[in-house]
Amino acid sequence: MSDVSIGPIGGYFELELPDKRRLPYLESVRFQSARAAFLALARAGKPKRVWMPRYICNAMLTPLERAEIECVWYDVNDQLEVDRNTRIGIDDWLLYVNYFGICNNQVAQLLQRLSPDQVVLDFSQSFFSRPANDALATIYSPRKFFGVPDGGLLISRIPVSLPETQDTGSFGRILHLMRRLGDSPEAGYAEYQHAEESLAECEPKQMSRLTERILSSIDFDSVSTKRRENFLFLHKELGEDNQLSVDVSSITAPLCYPLLTSDSGLRDRLIKTSIFVPTYWTDAISRVSDGWAEKMVRNLLPLPIDQRYAQKDMERMVEVILGQDT
Repeated sequence: MSDVSIGPIGGYFELELPDKRRLPYLESVRFQSARAAFLALARAGKPKRVWMPRYICNAMLTPLERAEIECVWYDVNDQLEVDRNTRIGIDDWLLYVNYFGICNNQVAQLLQRLSPDQVVLDFSQSFFSRPANDALATIYSPRKFFGVPDGGLLISRIPVSLPETQDTGSFGRILHLMRRLGDSPEAGYAEYQHAEESLAECEPKQMSRLTERILSSIDFDSVSTKRRENFLFLHKELGEDNQLSVDVSSITAPLCYPLLTSDSGLRDRLIKTSIFVPTYWTDAISRVSDGWAEKMVRNLLPLPIDQRYAQKDMERMVEVILGQDT
């Protein structure tokens, strides 16, 4: 009566995780990364050209190079909208980033301006924004929102096959998550960089069993609520000083609170108080064409608002930013 398809009984314990929950976006195809999902989409759709925002990381350009598809640049304005002068060809696609998870209104407006079946939405920074049903495709990157080693989700109106090979590299990308849990951010930073570098290889594979199991243990409603609460608190305290226009009317649960400031020393003051704020997309500096876009790269502070933090943590950040810390 032996059946090898039945799981083993006994032996040593696996990592203890909460009971499995319903995974988000059940209609998605699950890859090892967002860039792998983009590569699979590009190969399936075969556009003549893809219009890309100058304000984006180089990682999303690799899939186009691998698929041998021409990249054409466009600009975004100070409202994070696609430049009105952008005109795409009938066989082209345009990729738009839901920047910081605060651009749901811009997405809706874009889909009214352009043919939706030519628009690819990069929701790597907006995990909790539902896919637009009329867009060609929507791409998600769970690891930007949760403690998972990798993963990418693709929801597409054109058929995209699931790769035969499943990713097994997650085991080499999880060390920084363990160190962050049991030690400090500094202790795991080298492993974090190594994990990020390992995802540069974007040949599509199925999402790993490890990442899928970790994702299934997450309380997504709780995460969404906490992120939204923290975002709104920071906006209430810092919105008047923010040089970036932030419309809170359509936000779901953003990636961060994007504070655009002319205070050149603020990042260092935050770091000295163990508040770590990343710098997004320094590789875009050579592409951006005006002072505002360059300022976005150099002076934008993506303040953490994620599910690990309570209001007292937000208050601590506000005190440092407004110079009230003692």
